[in-house]
Amino acid sequence: MYREIIKATEEFSEIFCVGDGGFGSVYKAILPPSNLVAVKRLHLLPEKVCFNSFLNEIRALTNIKHRNIVKLHGYCSNSKHSFLVYEYLKRGSLAKSFSIDEQAKELDWEKRVNIIKGVAQALSYMHHDCSPSIVHRDISSNNVLLDSEYEAHVSDFGTAKFLRRDSSNWTTPAGTLGYIAPEFAYTMRVTEKCDVYSFGVLTLEIIKGKHPGEFVAHLMSSTTGDIELKELFDQRLSHPTQEIEKILVFILKIAEACLHVNPESRPTMHMISSLLSVGATCGQQVGRY
Repeated sequence: MYREIIKATEEFSEIFCVGDGGFGSVYKAILPPSNLVAVKRLHLLPEKVCFNSFLNEIRALTNIKHRNIVKLHGYCSNSKHSFLVYEYLKRGSLAKSFSIDEQAKELDWEKRVNIIKGVAQALSYMHHDCSPSIVHRDISSNNVLLDSEYEAHVSDFGTAKFLRRDSSNWTTPAGTLGYIAPEFAYTMRVTEKCDVYSFGVLTLEIIKGKHPGEFVAHLMSSTTGDIELKELFDQRLSHPTQEIEKILVFILKIAEACLHVNPESRPTMHMISSLLSVGATCGQQVGRY
């Protein structure tokens, strides 16, 4: 298998590279007879940091299986290469889709709602159904991949943290700027509520079609009644139907709760996933903008 991957990528030629991240580059490879896979090859420097990320991802993805979490097929490490082999997800990252108008328009409101639900289900599984619980620590549009059916798959577990209930869970900084929970900067303690905050930012991004930026601080410091709905909707899509608008308003209320400055006041991902599965009927109970 190792030799087949080296051959399929022409020893990691740039022509097969489909993405680049902090810890490695991703390559598209076709393995005999016709298996399409994604191969993430770790950067050589800094070696220790990359290798810890490599081991962390293996540990996480060999212990969890969920339809909304990317599947790890295998991994390899030797003196020359260290890489991981995943299922190949045709449509790439959510961030990429939002950056191209044509692809963003293909993500209609129903698809976006489904993507939000998928990410919520993945995080709920990691936080509440895994032992020990797993905190992703880098939930962002770059780390949500879409398959051919626009189903969301959470990826990149290199900075994931396994929570120990008998430990303080202090850790070093991790994550993507603009998605990191504010309390993490001064406590350096990771909890599930860090992912909840990131999920709130991501949810706003999915509805808006781009990172919400200043709206995050605005939501944390004021009431939602001060914000016009049209300011939060992706203008590249037609206005949602009344039924879909109710669902989106409900989701925006959930996102607002996720961004609460006090992490203890944020909902759990289990609660969020359960609410999203109920849908618009609950939306009628939480009011409108």
